[in-house]
Amino acid sequence: MRRLGTGIGWRPEIADVVEGMPGIDWVEAVSENLCPGHLPDSLLRLRERGVTVVPHGVSLGLGGADRPDAGRLAALAERAEVLGSPLVTEHIAFVRAGGALTASPLMEAGHLLPVPRTRDALDVLCENVRIAQDALPVPLAVENIAALVSWPDEELTEGQFLYELADRTGVRLLIDVANLHTNHVNLGEDPARALGELPLEAIAYVHVAGGFERDGVWHDSHAHPVPRPVLDILTDLASRVAPPGVLLERDENFPEGDELHGEVEAIRGAVDKGRAARKAAGGAGTAPRVPRTRTAAGSGSGSRADDAVRQRLGLAQAALLSALVAGTPAPEGFDRVRLGVQARALAGKRADVVGKVAPELPVILGARYRPVFLAYAQGCPMTGGYRRDALDFVAHVLRADAGDVAPGVRRELREWWLERSGPAPRSTRPGARLARATRRVLLRR
Repeated sequence: MRRLGTGIGWRPEIADVVEGMPGIDWVEAVSENLCPGHLPDSLLRLRERGVTVVPHGVSLGLGGADRPDAGRLAALAERAEVLGSPLVTEHIAFVRAGGALTASPLMEAGHLLPVPRTRDALDVLCENVRIAQDALPVPLAVENIAALVSWPDEELTEGQFLYELADRTGVRLLIDVANLHTNHVNLGEDPARALGELPLEAIAYVHVAGGFERDGVWHDSHAHPVPRPVLDILTDLASRVAPPGVLLERDENFPEGDELHGEVEAIRGAVDKGRAARKAAGGAGTAPRVPRTRTAAGSGSGSRADDAVRQRLGLAQAALLSALVAGTPAPEGFDRVRLGVQARALAGKRADVVGKVAPELPVILGARYRPVFLAYAQGCPMTGGYRRDALDFVAHVLRADAGDVAPGVRRELREWWLERSGPAPRSTRPGARLARATRRVLLRR
């Protein structure tokens, strides 16, 4: 695997800081936020300097019951080619459920949700990964995710699940040590054991990020400094293997450049500490490797996920997602308190992202924006991404009781919706504006 070095997640808000930061060998950019024909000038300048850019996908849903969408795969492949990337990355997660497979409405999570570590889910994931590998022009690496909830009756540990996935598909692994810490706090899983079970030779690179703890639950926010326990897990990993690349992720609440640079240096220090321990142990690593054994029936390298397996997984994922975003009862075996925490986190993230995608809405609604949006989110799942969600939210408010929102605010929302809901912006020519005004007067009569 190509050695990447030390990197940082490229975001528009810190583009200038990233360009001027010393010692950055590579950057990672969210694939869905890039337009191949109009790459940001900052990324173009970085590429001209020889800085590697890796597209990081968040919407493919390789852990979902459906086979990967050909259009999403083509978009990811196009970004890899335009950027000249040595690999692309995605997540071991599902992000939508329902649809034709389950004869139920399609729902979008707007977030990465955990895949059950069962043999059925592993068969589906392996086949989906193979489909993606065939469609992409460069190698694929997949990332372990953080979880607030665990599935009942799981059959494999995280390490066993990742090992089987890599063994059966040859896919590379993007190991997020912050997510290992999250799962340690939230689910009681041992990060050292997970590292001991991994095929270390399959690691493409490593993510490091911060978060915060509230009421005994760790939230992987990517908006806080990297805590010491996460750096300790990174040191443990580096004591076992030399990671080809290590990258700091920060998605919001961006600090000053010096503080970001300090976090990058702390990551370098954690890797150096692990490297020294590995050398002191003669290069064999400081922790014992967990013996690997192939899992039981259903995990052969040539097994495929038939439609019955996909439907079983699809029904289970739809039931969980519906409980999280549509207020339906919690599926049997899940922790209802944790589901409530996850549901509130999903609704809060929707409100935040829609507020960024459609920044006019918090301005129009003022302090009412967040409570009105959260009330909408309780019974209205996402169906087509955040831009569609913004339009659906405004349409919902316009259909609601007029007493909820002042008439002047409703008029502004209506104008906003009309401007953006059609195939093209409305004409600003005087004749067209007069016709619209006349129509509004006639409709009021």
